[in-house]
Amino acid sequence: VQLVESGGGVVPPGGSLILSCTTSGFTFNTSPMTWLRHHPRMGIEWLSSINSAGDDVAYTDSVKGRFTITSDNANSVVFLQMNDLRPDDTAVYSCAKPNTRSTWPHSSEYTWAYWGQGTQVTVSS
Repeated sequence: VQLVESGGGVVPPGGSLILSCTTSGFTFNTSPMTWLRHHPRMGIEWLSSINSAGDDVAYTDSVKGRFTITSDNANSVVFLQMNDLRPDDTAVYSCAKPNTRSTWPHSSEYTWAYWGQGTQVTVSS
């Protein structure tokens, strides 16, 4: 299993980014997917999950209304559209594949079987 994130960068407050997680090594359309981030001081935070069909999503409260998770089952890619970015959104963003025993919304790091290396997002003026 491989998960490769891309799309990070430096943006000013209020800006937008779209992150991509390109996957391989498993049957993408049978697995939910998750986005998380690693804060320098706050540690790991679950952000969002999407189910295998791509028709059910969940978000943590801090990003609800600003971030949108989507998936492209044909190309095995999961996206995270991030709008209205704030300085405290600065973190390394990773995608993860939950294990088969994980339950919705797959928000526990202990149930993430595979993680990508992450992509840095910096929100600064």
